[in-house]
Amino acid sequence: MYKLLKQEGRAKRGEFHTVHGVIQTPVFMNVGTAAAIKGAVSTEDLEQIKTQVELSNTYHLHVRPGDEVVKKMGGLHKFMSWKKPILTDSGGFQVFSLASLRKIKEEGVYFNSHVDGRKIFMGPEESMRIQSNLASTIAMAFDECPSSRAERRYVQDSVDRTARWLERCKREMKRLNGQEDTINKNQLLFAINQGAVFDDIRIEHAKRIAEMELDGYAIGGLAVGESHEEMYHILEETVPYLPADKPTYLMGVGTPANILEGVERGVDFFDCVYPTRNGRHGHLYTNQGKINLFNAKYELDDRPIEEGCSCPACRRYSRAYIRHLLKAKEMLGMRLCVLHNLYFYNTMMEEIRDSLDAGNFAAYKKRKLDGMNAGQAERLYGKK
Repeated sequence: MYKLLKQEGRAKRGEFHTVHGVIQTPVFMNVGTAAAIKGAVSTEDLEQIKTQVELSNTYHLHVRPGDEVVKKMGGLHKFMSWKKPILTDSGGFQVFSLASLRKIKEEGVYFNSHVDGRKIFMGPEESMRIQSNLASTIAMAFDECPSSRAERRYVQDSVDRTARWLERCKREMKRLNGQEDTINKNQLLFAINQGAVFDDIRIEHAKRIAEMELDGYAIGGLAVGESHEEMYHILEETVPYLPADKPTYLMGVGTPANILEGVERGVDFFDCVYPTRNGRHGHLYTNQGKINLFNAKYELDDRPIEEGCSCPACRRYSRAYIRHLLKAKEMLGMRLCVLHNLYFYNTMMEEIRDSLDAGNFAAYKKRKLDGMNAGQAERLYGKK
């Protein structure tokens, strides 16, 4: 159940009650594709850095270790020793990202595994069954994610098929939640809005799926090649047609600025690999913009990544030491950077929620963006 606590313009402050606990929104979900955050981040670490929701991927866990294995181990929560909510991506994005390895038909999608080349079929029913075996808190409906640059006719046909697939997902989820051997009989289902950058297709699809009374609604197919301006425009046009009394999830987005803009436009849930991927390459988020620890100027820098930060990296280690670890290809360097970035994101979401509670989100957003932009400019061009 979603409870809307407060609004400032279109920005929403809410609570989402699930069988695995209450999610305070807006929230950033920490991405652990194969049931682990890349960079040697443990479940204990996630608890320390204020993670509310962990996100894993249906396709990748189906390929290995196999969803049947996870079910035999008691489901994903027990398997990875994580008690809080988990959202599983349906595998639909792999329809987009593995374009050279798949064939789309009405019944579903035929893949060649990216690991060993074996043939895999996944349709709405298969995706729901895999996610039921994983026993995640929130399952995503199976969809196709068309390219933001696809032709209108293709996008319309794809969206119509995704709508038909959603009906099949809903039926199968209801059946699975009623099975005696289902681990999580309270599994929730989120629909996904698609339509590339065509306003009218997006709006029509939003209206269609809103009528199906699902547990939440995602906007997919953004941050896949279109400009930030196009993405924000689609959010402005589409979100008003999704139910305000259900959570809205912007999939795969994004930078701190993207998140702040998304919140302003009514988004509750976010996820992105940026903080972990950038962290593994020494790119770190701070309130003064991003820094690259591989830069020579940090070789003798005894300050933490960010003054005043309480993450495990900043509480104990210097920029110089972490830079050395990265240069020496020591796993600890990557781990500390990933922990810092996720802590930064999770803390930013906490600040966003606090600002919405206090009714000053607009001022917070401006202050946050101004600080990051000014710090970035100073590093690039020096003090004015």
